Amino acid sequence: MVTSVKLTDLSAGVHTSDILTVYISAIKALRELDLSMVILQVVSQPIRKYLRTREDTVRQIVAGLTGDAEGCTDLASELSRGDPVTLEMQDSDEEGNDPEDWTPDPTDAMPDKMGSKRRSSDIISLLVSIYGSKEIFIDEYRGVLADRLLQQLNYNTAREIRNVELLKLRFGESHMHYCEVMLKDMADSRRINSNIREEESKLSEEEQPPLPLSAIILSSEFWPTLKEEKLELPPVVCQAMEAYTHRYEKLKAMRTLSWKPHLGSVTLDVELEDRVLTNLTVSPIQAATIMYFQEKSSWTLEELSAKLGAPKELVHRKLALWQQQGVLREEAGGHFYVVEKGSSKEKLDRGVMLIDSDEERDSNTATQSEQREEKLQLFWVYVQAMLTNLDTMTLERIHTMLRMFVATGPVVTEMDVNELEAFLQRKVRDHQLIMSGNVYRLPKSN
Repeated sequence: MVTSVKLTDLSAGVHTSDILTVYISAIKALRELDLSMVILQVVSQPIRKYLRTREDTVRQIVAGLTGDAEGCTDLASELSRGDPVTLEMQDSDEEGNDPEDWTPDPTDAMPDKMGSKRRSSDIISLLVSIYGSKEIFIDEYRGVLADRLLQQLNYNTAREIRNVELLKLRFGESHMHYCEVMLKDMADSRRINSNIREEESKLSEEEQPPLPLSAIILSSEFWPTLKEEKLELPPVVCQAMEAYTHRYEKLKAMRTLSWKPHLGSVTLDVELEDRVLTNLTVSPIQAATIMYFQEKSSWTLEELSAKLGAPKELVHRKLALWQQQGVLREEAGGHFYVVEKGSSKEKLDRGVMLIDSDEERDSNTATQSEQREEKLQLFWVYVQAMLTNLDTMTLERIHTMLRMFVATGPVVTEMDVNELEAFLQRKVRDHQLIMSGNVYRLPKSN
């Protein structure tokens, strides 16, 4: 029996996870009250419309499905239940039921919606249908999965394998193929690292690499777009990477490695005059920064920026972590010094993972908005080519031709006609397009 349903204001101050929790509660309550789902259809329309405007809606749903969200625990249990409803079945207009079992829709049903889809009370299906596309959720999950795998220190993927298997029951095996390849890359990386470690153990002390190094080896075409950052590592690290690459090339003939030096983690010890900070886990840029202080005890921000090949603003943010831990001190003139003698408060326990607030928010993969902007630029290349050949085109014709010819990533990425119109209008404002009489054309070059 339903006792009450608590509603939440659809305002910017409410967390997306809270809105999703209320929406899921409403689904559960209303499907008990009305099997036809007509009430749910009417009540949920404003919520669904509003959720589409929030940038983090998809990520919050994915986090709920995989058990990472603080709220929305119902999603994880819904994903794990024994009789999942495949989304291919929900997307089909053909239900395959006996015609004798057909019943007309209620008179108050909205006529512009398919009755079969409205009557679906499956929570995951209803959430996915907010955007009308499984691909959006699959792309988002690939980004979440990539972040988790790249943060692994021991190649443990048991939890991710379970989630992928459950999602395959919902989205179908073909849609989850890229995720399966990502998991296979982790297993292959673990095996390759073991083989390289075994080979290194047979070397003499003089032939040993300068630093122990492990790598996650990715099949780049199957992973989401990774963030690019410029970073030049100290020579001793570069030598270790070259040695690892050489052994990989011997193990995998006709293949080589292209390193992403800004990704990963480093475990190190910091030895100072009155204390030793052992087994610290930091990011590569933080490790590279502190390693340069072995050469001399004082650096300016400009010098470090030049050494690392990274922007001064980024280097300054990363130095803040070592300042907070009492290892470095900034003095007048922008000079950074090593604090050899520190107070007891500055002494850390063993095995500390040092992550600053900036890094904690960061993702190793490009955000949805960043990826979308990249794809929009690809659309723009096609639009320019079409207008060069055809001179003028209407919005509808541009949209039709883009749907025919543009495909990026593991799944076809389509652009909604309203989104395309907004994008083209932005190009008009930037004087890269001219619109006249409902047709677009390129400006004539002088």
